[in-house]
Amino acid sequence: MFEDLLHRLLALLVALVLHEYAHAWVATRLGDPTPRATGRLTLNPLAHLDPIGLIMLWIFRFGWAKPVQINPYFFRNQRQGMILVSLAGPVMNIIIALLGLIALRYVGYRGFWGILLQWIVLYDVLLAVFNLIPIPPLDGSKVLFGMLPARFGHIATALEGYGWVILLIAIYVGVIGAILYPLANGLLNILNGIVAMLL
Repeated sequence: MFEDLLHRLLALLVALVLHEYAHAWVATRLGDPTPRATGRLTLNPLAHLDPIGLIMLWIFRFGWAKPVQINPYFFRNQRQGMILVSLAGPVMNIIIALLGLIALRYVGYRGFWGILLQWIVLYDVLLAVFNLIPIPPLDGSKVLFGMLPARFGHIATALEGYGWVILLIAIYVGVIGAILYPLANGLLNILNGIVAMLL
């Protein structure tokens, strides 16, 4: 029982911390000093974790970490910068899941490391897909709003004010689950296919 909890906790830390670090790293590379100034350009889990979001992700597989503060006015191209920063977290999770699947080919599915890698792959795939759903405040909404013409900006602003309410209702009625799990399975199949080609 303790070992199972340890596997899940370590896998969650990997998924959440590297997701947020990726946001901070890309924003910093694009010229925004805010992540570094606010202590988010770090792999220290304490800088990124939100206790409630961690518990939610642990129990319901829907959760969050503390959002990385960024200032898009430092970006040379604000819209493009926001899209890149928003995509950084999910892309990082996909990369981790892919590396986890590759490692499983060598480590195997049993033992401490095999089980840990399976949890890492699961949580990273779920977190990547979940965050790409275009509902505020998820990353997918920022990508979508960044791609829409500027005249739709007022709609994006209005939706952001009610994003959490919309998201929680969608989770409660099962809409998110109906979207998340098929897409996560599809992504996992794609990643397994990539691993099969590589190895």
